[in-house]
Amino acid sequence: MHLRFDPADEAFRREAAAWLDAELSGPFAAARGRGGPGDETACIDERLAWERRLGAAGWIGLGWPTEVGGRGASLARQVIFFEEYARARAPGRIGHIGENLLGPTLIAFGSEAQKRRFLPKILSGEELWCQGYSEPNAGSDLANVQTRARLEGGEWVIDGQKVWTSWSEWSDWCFALCRTEPNAPKHKGLSYLLVPMKQRGVEIRPIPQITGTAEFSETFFDGARTDAANIVGEPGDGWRVANGTLAFERGASTLGQNILFQNELTEIIAIAKRNGAAEDPLLRQRLADAWIGLEIMRYNALRILSDTRADGELPPAALVTKIYWATWHRNLGKLAMDVLGPEAEIGEGFPYQLGALQRLFLFTRAETIYAGSNQIQRNIIAERALGLPREPRPA
Repeated sequence: MHLRFDPADEAFRREAAAWLDAELSGPFAAARGRGGPGDETACIDERLAWERRLGAAGWIGLGWPTEVGGRGASLARQVIFFEEYARARAPGRIGHIGENLLGPTLIAFGSEAQKRRFLPKILSGEELWCQGYSEPNAGSDLANVQTRARLEGGEWVIDGQKVWTSWSEWSDWCFALCRTEPNAPKHKGLSYLLVPMKQRGVEIRPIPQITGTAEFSETFFDGARTDAANIVGEPGDGWRVANGTLAFERGASTLGQNILFQNELTEIIAIAKRNGAAEDPLLRQRLADAWIGLEIMRYNALRILSDTRADGELPPAALVTKIYWATWHRNLGKLAMDVLGPEAEIGEGFPYQLGALQRLFLFTRAETIYAGSNQIQRNIIAERALGLPREPRPA
């Protein structure tokens, strides 16, 4: 690992921490600590305003190149900001998808016109994005996308259905993977389109979850339109661009996620000490194992970030990231319930008001499924990292 923080980096840390504390102790105090797992729809208006405040203060696009409006911050400083953001219990980001997925994709693959049109609005927190990848029959098998798009009169006309589209209810735009060449082989004929959400032909149906919230939605495209120029890359090049977007999910924010997990574990340990659960040798060992697992997660993230190539290519160790944190976090949710004991069975209020750890337990049931199930992750590790033969496919 080669990630080091020099005195200038530590001064940057103090600057970021002071700004976050001042803002979250003042106008945005009500949103502090809100918007996490199972709490995604809390304080929406305040968090939308928070995105614009982050943008005005220059905290969006830290790692983006200066020539596109970013701050060109080093990897170390990106890590520092994500860590301080989590440590300050700042609100869950509604603009995450635009800043960390779509923005870097446009920087890498987009046209100059697309960069000029879309990047400034992401940096200012004024336009929000959602991701149109998954479909009812195309989740882990993303290449099975069936949403169609055809060129008609200088526009792409889109028909189909997406599902599990986070933040679509509040988003201005969607980057959608669509099949534009229906007779092409499975991984071919896909295109990466930028689609406005506020138009006729787009219907959004929120999906209530067991946590009582509805971060995800079904999104239906029925003759929805976008300009012919709103394609990233060439027609039929969508698989390559979409995989580029997925690679950006393994960035510096993983260490911010680590601090969020640390906050949750610290709360669970405090409860265990308070209610006597820490005296149970089995629970005490599980708490210790959780702490060890979190440290492993942090060091692996540092290893990945320090070994990432200049062109963004990730090392093989990155392939274990998702299955590791998802499994660890799911187990943490169960540990939280066992530490709470009988209290875990009682809601905080009528009719279905849950506590933070109850929401954690319920939400983490999904984490080993979404963004590629554990089974899919094992196949990826076997085939791409270990070079084992591909799993047999049905004839």
